Amino acid sequence: MKVGAAVIGSGNIGTDLMMKILRLGENLRMAAMAGIDPASDGLARAARLGVATTADGVEGLIALPGFDDIRIVFDATSATAHRANARALAPYPIRMVDLTPAADGPFVVPAVNLDRHLGAPEVNLVTCGGQATIPIVAAIAAVTPVLYAEIVASIASRSAGPGTRANIDEFTETTARAIESVGGARRGKAVIILNPAEPPLIMRDTVLCLVDAPDQRITKAVERAVAEVAEYVPGYRLKQPVQITETRAFGGTHQVSVLLEVEGAGHYLPAYAGNLDIMTSAALRVGERLALETA
Repeated sequence: MKVGAAVIGSGNIGTDLMMKILRLGENLRMAAMAGIDPASDGLARAARLGVATTADGVEGLIALPGFDDIRIVFDATSATAHRANARALAPYPIRMVDLTPAADGPFVVPAVNLDRHLGAPEVNLVTCGGQATIPIVAAIAAVTPVLYAEIVASIASRSAGPGTRANIDEFTETTARAIESVGGARRGKAVIILNPAEPPLIMRDTVLCLVDAPDQRITKAVERAVAEVAEYVPGYRLKQPVQITETRAFGGTHQVSVLLEVEGAGHYLPAYAGNLDIMTSAALRVGERLALETA
């Protein structure tokens, strides 16, 4: 039997995640969507698809008749709202997957460390930039020490909704921390760029790692990491071959440059919104594994 799942947040990310669960969920059953805007397209779409809905947020979710059958809740709201949602759901036997930068639970990037946190009551998916770049940093760090890692996530301005814009500071802080704690870099830095170009450009990510040795295994390690992420994010790919050049900074002697591109699957959002698609794809992968542990 599939495990009941709910999504809190009826915006772009929550709605896209709902569509993924409905279309691709093997172990998850989309049981409910909770929002706070009764006029949102997400709630209207959920109702049309036969999903239970409430516009009263987490309190409304708890009051739904089928709430007792829900075991996994995805939070696609904001860092501030998530903390209130987590407190409200704490008394119940629910596993939470946090898509906000609240970072209250352990950081999880499916291609890197999902197996280590399957027993956690709550996991955090870092950020879209973290999901796209941390697998690369971790792959390089598994070959040779990464003295410094810097990532630049460039996303279409159109794909940055109110929640994304409200969480810009949390994005840079949370991603930098996860580059170190999950990616294995001694020091990490994250930058996000909202690109206003028209027509909108798809998500691009640059990963720069400083290492003290130009190990020839780095390229193969990065290519394997890209292939692993692409298993659950089909639009994830290398934009050009891995580059290793000489440099002297932060104690390193060589810079590894990796350019990535993330195209959205188009389940609900435009293809250029790869930043949102990689978050919902990672959430689905995590939720599917948690459902196996919960069932």
